[in-house]
Amino acid sequence: MFFGLKFKDKKTVKELRKNQNLTAKELAGKLKLDTVDILKIDDHRLRDIEEPLKSKLTPILRGDYMDNMTWL
Repeated sequence: MFFGLKFKDKKTVKELRKNQNLTAKELAGKLKLDTVDILKIDDHRLRDIEEPLKSKLTPILRGDYMDNMTWL
């Protein structure tokens, strides 16, 4: 296994969101949640978030949704 290539779950949601250049409103739109819900979990670490929401957040914060763009 290559060290350092694993997705970092020690960072906060805000740090990971900013690394993908997403605002709270854009992330909420992708997850079909309210912006207030995203702002509530912004200061939590990704590993501290409960599982149903974590499984929705992880691919977006990793940038997996960018792989499906057909115009590239």
